[in-house]
Amino acid sequence: MADTPNIIKQTPLVAVVPAAGVGKRMLTRCPKQYLKIDGMTILEHTVNRLLSYSAIDQVIVVLGDGDEYFQSTSLAENPQVETVIGGQERVDSVLAGLDAVDQSKYFWVLVHDAARPCFSHQDLGKLIKQCQQNNVGGLLASPVRDTMKRSQGSRNTNGRLEVKETVDRNNLWHALTPQMYPVMQLIAAIKHAQAESFDITDESSAIEYANLPGIIVEGSSENLKITRPEDLTLATFLLVQQKAALQK
Repeated sequence: MADTPNIIKQTPLVAVVPAAGVGKRMLTRCPKQYLKIDGMTILEHTVNRLLSYSAIDQVIVVLGDGDEYFQSTSLAENPQVETVIGGQERVDSVLAGLDAVDQSKYFWVLVHDAARPCFSHQDLGKLIKQCQQNNVGGLLASPVRDTMKRSQGSRNTNGRLEVKETVDRNNLWHALTPQMYPVMQLIAAIKHAQAESFDITDESSAIEYANLPGIIVEGSSENLKITRPEDLTLATFLLVQQKAALQK
């Protein structure tokens, strides 16, 4: 894939929030982004936190076809929120959101998981500043602290999953969101990867596959993704603590 031209700094910013997933691992009837914490859905917490950052003036929320919940949220009446319909996979929804970006107004885009409501403005600001100062896209990530194990490829005949080896955790990072890239660059990278049937797990993986540069900006491990029931308990605690800290 050809190198892209030099990135030009430009504000304001737009964010794309893929929210078309069903969240089967949460074991709930409604999609996890519509579960409530402190009277608001997770999606509302996430989008409102993005919009409360002064540099972001629009959020494009990507919904699932037949979504029955969004219209009952406060976001439905927010003029800074636009919605589009996503696709079968997360990457399809991200691409649908990117295609809705007004590229005459926005050069950079932030892509953020709907189920990550606990990110901080401090980390968001670091990401934006470093990407613009370094003239390159990147992502928030937290360093791996635990000992890492690789398992055998499948369970044995007794149903056990056995250890294959210990993985060196040096230079390993947990990828977080937001991830920030030039809109045109990210669209081209995703389409390039899709054309070659590459498995895109996040925006950074598409950029990497296209042999384009990207930076890691260290973020807080509090920026958890709500995936399982126990994550909801921790996210509730973190949001309450963060709210209390702001009120002091």
